[in-house]
Amino acid sequence: MEDLEEQTARPVAVDQLPDGVVIADADGVVTVVNEQARRLLGSSVEVGRQLSEVMALQDQNSCDWYATNRPYDGLASRVGLTEQSWLTSDGTEVLVTGRINRVGRFGAVDSVGLVIRSGRGRARLDRDRSDLVATVAHELRSPLTGVKGFVSTLLSKWDRLNDEQKKLMLNTVHADSERLQRLITELLDVARIDTGRLPLYPRPVDTQALVERCVDSVRVGTHRTIESSYAEDVPQIFADPDKFSQVVINLVDNAIRHGDGTVRVTVEPISAPFAGVLIRVDDEGEGIAEAIRARVFTKFWKHGVRGGTGLGMYIVNGLVRVHGGEVQIKSSESGGGRLEVRWPSSDVRS
Repeated sequence: MEDLEEQTARPVAVDQLPDGVVIADADGVVTVVNEQARRLLGSSVEVGRQLSEVMALQDQNSCDWYATNRPYDGLASRVGLTEQSWLTSDGTEVLVTGRINRVGRFGAVDSVGLVIRSGRGRARLDRDRSDLVATVAHELRSPLTGVKGFVSTLLSKWDRLNDEQKKLMLNTVHADSERLQRLITELLDVARIDTGRLPLYPRPVDTQALVERCVDSVRVGTHRTIESSYAEDVPQIFADPDKFSQVVINLVDNAIRHGDGTVRVTVEPISAPFAGVLIRVDDEGEGIAEAIRARVFTKFWKHGVRGGTGLGMYIVNGLVRVHGGEVQIKSSESGGGRLEVRWPSSDVRS
């Protein structure tokens, strides 16, 4: 009685799974098929048919799934089928993986269980990778074109150029090479943040001196007004100076790129949620709607028509959080964007 109830309940249970499930017995006869498998493989897929008939899939070279994998033949030590891409009769891609269950170690095949999932997820991943390649290629091409053009001009017309012209071209080449270096650093940081292998060398640092140094470095490269103000008794913070500088420069650059008018940077002490500092960067642009603020910190997110890799804020969020801090997006008093970073004065990392 219990066996009958178990057999009755099993198809109902597997119907709740998001992937297709096909199970065949020792003779290759299908004993379980769920609804998702029928949707992926076709409505003719039914219990009682041979596994070779149910898995009527082919690859790009017209090779048959059953003849290629031969789940009931081959080495007696084989217990798994690695995930492979196959095509249904209507050309839809599905991914198939499975397990070969045996009667004891190296014994005869007792049953074969297969999982079939739609290939749309992998297609989306492939598109994301293509977008990444396109983004990186575009961002690399622009400075490289400038470097190549000016170096070519210098080599071909060196004797006809005066010192001022040479200096201007070399300064431009230097600026473009720094831009390339920043892009490569961003890509490396993204990979390290994703894998949790970001190298950090934190120590107590002078907050005001470091923030002002970052603001000054951005001022050199823009005509926009950047104002900075500091409360009295701004405490030190516990940070990797290079990573902290990267955060501040990214925030100010972001305010310049996406805002208008004056950019204002303020620093003041805080006691909650931990003892530390609050760094606030305001712009006078259109701001960021509350509904999309969470998406700002995702990879390759861009807002508006202005350029960039879409990695800056993802890196900012990652660097702040790995130090135990937090980042928030709000609206400035002028209605523009406001980015607030709360950074601890001591090591609060878990």
